[in-house]
Amino acid sequence: MRILHTSDWHIGRSFHGHSTLDALGGVLDALVHQVREHAVDLVVVAGDVFDSAAPSAACYPVLSGALAALADAGARVVVTSGNHDSAARLGFQSALLRDDISVLTDPTAIGTPVTFTDDHGPVHVYGIPYLEPAIVRHLWPGVELRSQAQTMAHALDLVRADAAARGGRSVVAAHCFAAGVESTPGVEREIRQGGLDVVPLSAFNGPDYVALGHIHGRQTLSERVRYAGAPLHYSFGEAGKPRGSWLVELDASGLASVDWLDLPVPRPLLTVRGRLDDLLTDERLAAHADHWVRAEYTDSTPQPDPMRRLQARFPWCATVVHLPADTRRDDGADYSRRVRGARDDAEVVDAFLEHVREGEGASPVERELIRSVLDARSVAEARA
Repeated sequence: MRILHTSDWHIGRSFHGHSTLDALGGVLDALVHQVREHAVDLVVVAGDVFDSAAPSAACYPVLSGALAALADAGARVVVTSGNHDSAARLGFQSALLRDDISVLTDPTAIGTPVTFTDDHGPVHVYGIPYLEPAIVRHLWPGVELRSQAQTMAHALDLVRADAAARGGRSVVAAHCFAAGVESTPGVEREIRQGGLDVVPLSAFNGPDYVALGHIHGRQTLSERVRYAGAPLHYSFGEAGKPRGSWLVELDASGLASVDWLDLPVPRPLLTVRGRLDDLLTDERLAAHADHWVRAEYTDSTPQPDPMRRLQARFPWCATVVHLPADTRRDDGADYSRRVRGARDDAEVVDAFLEHVREGEGASPVERELIRSVLDARSVAEARA
């Protein structure tokens, strides 16, 4: 049996204020092509299908269209819910779906698989939705479930017990933060704030393959336990990381092979750093005009209207950050001490600018403007 492992579609998520629905739709079309090209029997979507518990109306056709296309390409589809999903909203119409699409969001059904059959016999697929201990602990009275690690361990005990009774091969789809994951800059904060504590790798012993979701980059925790990551880049911390899916093959004895299949990246991400004028003129950056751009300009003082100016060169510039390359050493002098030796008003203004602009005083153009304003004031005072 050939299984395609994907996760974290995050339908409805924006990227710095830009919709990602069209880009995601194109990548999911490529996922359907993978199913056809590799004669995939089963697609497993391991949670965070939507980005929100209350997705907008435009998100539902993206999901329904993708699931139908995957099934029409010849695969069975199993979907579980993640911490971003509302299990109720994702699973409410599961009874109405086609026979070849299963949405598994009910925690009470964790020990009951969806069973498929190939030439070597049955393959039992267990879906473990995201389990918030405080919400689900009442389902299993007498079992201590204070952390997600305990809750996931209990869920997998249920899976192992049922799989042992049934015999055959087994696959688990789950959504959690497993021990051994390498963190990605800009993503670790989201993981921790999502309320997912670490689940030991030993908790996943038993199944022939464990398809995990939640981490946005591909991860191999063991030959049997993997994250597929998100199909799109959703933060600049993910720039350069491959997007794709795992092609898993089971033979008569269990896991036979796992191969990575790349998905297209609709618009690459790039962080550029330097003085604003250099970012606007450096010819080496011309090739990146169609990238998503995060600009970090290093001028010692904030520059006027940097986003508008950068978007004239990089239309997809999504964020601009001022990160001065050099900062003034604090000599302990307050403003009054700095201007004490000024000989005239122009020098007072220059000392003020130096004080508030990280040591950068007035430029020649600014000095000329300051002098003209002060001269005009002197003339007006003389006439008065």
